[in-house]
Amino acid sequence: MVHDSKLEKSNKLLRIKSAHGRNISVVREVYRREDVPCLSQLCLGDCQIVAGTGDSGLGLLPADTSHYLVPDCQVAREFLEILENPVVTGIIFIQTVVHSVQHEGSRRLNNRLKNIVKDKRKASIIFHNEFQKYAYCEREQAESLTDWQTRSTYTAAEWFFHHLAGQKPIIMVTNDKQAIETYGSKTLNVFVLSLEDYLRKFWQAHIPEVMELYESLTASLETKVKEKDYKGYLPVDILEAGVKSGRFVLGHINVNKNNAGQEAFVKQKRSLETDMDDVSDDRDILIHGMSCRNRAIHGDLVVVELLPRSEWRGRSNVIKESQEVEEGEDDGVSDGNVMPTGRVVGIQQRNWREYVASFSPDEKVSEKGGKVLVIPWDYRIPKIRISTKQVEKLKDQRIVVRIDSWDIDSQYPNGHFVKTLGPIGDLEAEISAILLENTIHASEFSEAQKKELPVDTPENPWTIEEAELSKRRDLRSSHLIFSIDPKGCEDVDDTLSVRNLDNGNLELGVHIADVTHFVRPGSLTDTEAMSRSTTVYLADRRYDMLPGILSANLCSLISDVDRYAMSVMWELDKNFEVVNVWYGKTIIRSSYKLFYEMAQAISDGIAMSEIVKNVPELQNLSEIEINSRVEELRSAVTLLMKVARQLKARRVCGGALELASVEVQVELTETKSIENLTPKDHLEVHDTIAECMIFANHWVAKKIVEAFPNQALLRHHPLPKSEQFENLKNCAKSKGLEVITSSNKELAETLDNCVDPKDLVVNRILRMLATQAMSVASYFSTGSLPRDQFFHYGLALDYYTHFTSPIRRYADVLVHRQLMAAVSGEDTDMLPGNRELDELSEHINHQHRAAQNAQRDSQELFQYLYFKQKHSEDECCLADAIIFQLRANGLMVFVPRYGIKGPVYLRNKEGQVIFVTDSGQSEWTGGSITKSDRSVSVNSELGSQSFSLLDHITVKITPQSSRSHASSLKLELISTDGYALDQELSATEKSTKSQKQAIIQEVTAVAEEKRSQTSMEDQSVRYQSLKAEFGQTPENKSLYTVFEKFKELAKKPLS
Repeated sequence: MVHDSKLEKSNKLLRIKSAHGRNISVVREVYRREDVPCLSQLCLGDCQIVAGTGDSGLGLLPADTSHYLVPDCQVAREFLEILENPVVTGIIFIQTVVHSVQHEGSRRLNNRLKNIVKDKRKASIIFHNEFQKYAYCEREQAESLTDWQTRSTYTAAEWFFHHLAGQKPIIMVTNDKQAIETYGSKTLNVFVLSLEDYLRKFWQAHIPEVMELYESLTASLETKVKEKDYKGYLPVDILEAGVKSGRFVLGHINVNKNNAGQEAFVKQKRSLETDMDDVSDDRDILIHGMSCRNRAIHGDLVVVELLPRSEWRGRSNVIKESQEVEEGEDDGVSDGNVMPTGRVVGIQQRNWREYVASFSPDEKVSEKGGKVLVIPWDYRIPKIRISTKQVEKLKDQRIVVRIDSWDIDSQYPNGHFVKTLGPIGDLEAEISAILLENTIHASEFSEAQKKELPVDTPENPWTIEEAELSKRRDLRSSHLIFSIDPKGCEDVDDTLSVRNLDNGNLELGVHIADVTHFVRPGSLTDTEAMSRSTTVYLADRRYDMLPGILSANLCSLISDVDRYAMSVMWELDKNFEVVNVWYGKTIIRSSYKLFYEMAQAISDGIAMSEIVKNVPELQNLSEIEINSRVEELRSAVTLLMKVARQLKARRVCGGALELASVEVQVELTETKSIENLTPKDHLEVHDTIAECMIFANHWVAKKIVEAFPNQALLRHHPLPKSEQFENLKNCAKSKGLEVITSSNKELAETLDNCVDPKDLVVNRILRMLATQAMSVASYFSTGSLPRDQFFHYGLALDYYTHFTSPIRRYADVLVHRQLMAAVSGEDTDMLPGNRELDELSEHINHQHRAAQNAQRDSQELFQYLYFKQKHSEDECCLADAIIFQLRANGLMVFVPRYGIKGPVYLRNKEGQVIFVTDSGQSEWTGGSITKSDRSVSVNSELGSQSFSLLDHITVKITPQSSRSHASSLKLELISTDGYALDQELSATEKSTKSQKQAIIQEVTAVAEEKRSQTSMEDQSVRYQSLKAEFGQTPENKSLYTVFEKFKELAKKPLS
């Protein structure tokens, strides 16, 4: 507790700018004291305890670092990127420096500094020197602000050294030569170094690229023109007033990757006070052309002014061959649907990040250095002008750059070189580019994180703790528990059990790895898991959210080992209605680790010898024991699939959608070369596992909402926009089919009926288009959305969350903690509140989208590498393709054989159109293209050819390499007919589809039968109890009937 006798009062004069730009003088009282916490583990006076670091979330300065680092104001402002490196730890940002960054830097820079301090892995702090009696120095008369800031920094560094009794050297880093000369030799072991000297002596050997980054930042600063007040942007107060009144629209700008030079979109966030006659719906606002984009970059938070309705346009209907951000010639062809159009009048927040880029092959620069343009890997980002002397050295490398500014009179933004990723075309460099472009950081787990975790070695094996046995329900001997996963899966986070009970009911159990037992809130492992938020799966590798000791060992529910679990267990009656549900912590031992194909085969009646051959747990047993265990396993798998069918039937009847997506399996050899690309087969057992997981997620969601109505983590799938279904409807109409999209139930039912007996691919394409039309599902805190928005549209559920994959999703970790708090009523104060949970949800949503995008980019990379190794005349380069969208100059097609989607051009850059001869030769000649809603006609000098939606054509797949961007595949029209070898579906695929349709018909029939039974069984016990509670009162007991009789008697005349 601070006593008044220890306080020293003084006045501080501040000159600040008001919101209207006026200079205002403000006098503030400042109280200084002796016990401001140093936050160092080496403190001999225990002053760091005052900070309450245990609950604040801030770390302490470590004891095991070689020195503490104190940057001055200029270094913190201009070289913060170097200090952000994970290896550089033990940084002391003094309060004077933080104020400089806040007032002389930018909001974004200030947030980056705060993030360094918040990150426990950085072990860095903010020291409030201006409140410490002996660390603060008054500004002297006529002393410049810069000199005072430098003197304050050194005084604080010197105080720290003496306060810690000289246990740790202190290094002050500054680029002020006068300061180095003045303070460099003043106090022993308080060093004052230039940033360049510091980096060379301490970090060049450990981080070789750090000097390149320093030189790049220095070059950028030397050539940087002082930033102007952009005349093109309106003042902040006008922008804020305009957004509030509804005159302007605030939103993030999203550049169209396929037409980056012309089209960007801003999603409207309309105010409740808005009254805009021009905007009658929630359509996105089109920003057409670079001039209207006004130096905004993809992802920036911008303020947009709508143009007059006469200047509104439609989005382009042309497939662009060159997608780079250049102010190109307008194609003048739109889709006919005019949409709100606007221009950027202000930027509220920049979203600049690190960008992968490369030099143009003919780029040259003098040895003295100079400005050069680099081309970003992402089509949506404009070329960036950087200063460098290393063009010759880096011209064939994938490099990383940052944007620093974009002057009003410059065609391109200015930036600086950060580091190199490796040679263009090298697999590791391309993977690194994919990760960086999707803001995924996949560094190794630190030693400090590993020290928090348990050990499991042959010398020191991990075992179940005795204390946990009394806290958990032991299922090891009472339940047959097994897992069903893809082949080679190491992170098994879900297992299942199903059994018949003595009372005639069923018990279904879903048992999930208890990650929260090992990952405590606020620990370094928890911080890292929260930062990553998800495991990232690429075509040839994965990057785990949790260290391997957890993800592949102690939390993985592999067979024949004891594991901690979180279980949800239901008692189901003969109609598969839930009679009772139990949530809690358990100890389990999985009996079998099955893969999908084997589980399906067991259900289908595969021979016992094949089961034993593919299930290791059944080997080396006696024949009698094998027979018994195989029958037990077959019975359990069959019963599980039966239960799942009924659960799915209930959701299907409620309007659940069965959609399709493109999933390609990249088959690699032992040497990591690509052997084949195959679309993943869909089995009924996939639906079985998915249905059990959906069931568990739904019931957990209900439980946590009940316990925490304003701070539960749920998953919301909003209603899709009606205009997104236009292409789906047109495709269905082209085959004489109809898709109704007014509700999820009607959409599901009409999709089931959209079957072409002559072409089984049609239904798959329509479901794929329905998936594309869906809105994106996302996590949210229940206190941030109205209750009627909690639903999940696609699954037709009122509440839904993610509980079943805590090894690979951080959202599930949070839900586990909420579930245990809901069940036990303990540790509720450790749960994040609504605001914190809402911010966490946004971060998790961002990381999940990034992981999905990285997975897609990785698949596309390996698809390119697969065809690159093939000869152009190889049979595998020809494939059947189905037209699913029409454009003014081409077709968008889907190749089922490889799961590829892409454009087929009917008109080239020279304006010629394609004509395919009877011999299969493609010729480019003069002609025109006519497009309608469902077909495109090519009229050339050689004749006319027509292409309709859902037609089959033959395409040739050719790899198309790129120096600057991701390499891709080019699809060329070879024949107007489908490819014969792909047209014939395999017998296996046909039987799978027939089996799936039979299952759908079966569960639908069962559901209909139950509904009719329910209406006929009105005399059931359940009905009688409901009628007694809510039904009409019998006339002989009804007061209403008595009063009605009195009323009738009153009407009769007196006799």
